[in-house]
Amino acid sequence: MSARYAIYFAPAAGSPWWQFGAHWLGRDEAKDRALRQPELTYLKPDVLHRLTSSPRRYGFHATLKAPFGLAAGCTVVQLQSRLNMLARTLRPVALGPLQAATLGDFVALVPTQTTDGLMQLAAACVRDLDDLRRPLDADDLARRKPESMDPRALELLHQYGYPHVMERFQFHFSLTGPVSAESAQSVLHEVQDRVAHLNATDPLRLDRLCLFVEPGHGQAFTRMADVELQA
Repeated sequence: MSARYAIYFAPAAGSPWWQFGAHWLGRDEAKDRALRQPELTYLKPDVLHRLTSSPRRYGFHATLKAPFGLAAGCTVVQLQSRLNMLARTLRPVALGPLQAATLGDFVALVPTQTTDGLMQLAAACVRDLDDLRRPLDADDLARRKPESMDPRALELLHQYGYPHVMERFQFHFSLTGPVSAESAQSVLHEVQDRVAHLNATDPLRLDRLCLFVEPGHGQAFTRMADVELQA
């Protein structure tokens, strides 16, 4: 399988939000190296490491355009050029306070309010770069389990390669993979004070588009480039 690329938002490397997220997951996604995870009250180190194994592979991020293969004839240089062009048309978005919440069977950080500006920015990332995306093949579609989707999700999947876009988009930073209800509550207790402190001292803005790459199937995603929003 060839490389896949994704457009994510990740806080500036070294910033307080990045320090929190990268150490929580135990990985520096730019240098692709392990980081020491925090010592917690409610979760033992081996439990935290296990609960964060799935998001660790992707790095601390919020998805704007989900992982995709490049269309025939398209190069990563072209993708980077188009990403630079798109960033020149987009304004930074204040995310407002974030809170930890359960989304389905995992825990994530989400904005307490989702603004029109955030929805419009995410839609532009999906729509304006979609001609560079390789169409899904039969195996790609099967992995998405289309039989479990409603008609609108299926429509979005076939149009954009991913069902959680446009009005179905939900901005979030994953903190765990699938967890039990009990483990989810432990995670919520562990992060709530840390997140409240970051909200108070360093309000987060979506100020960049980040290009990530998965070099091969199942490999860890690494952060290739940041492009600051310039409109």
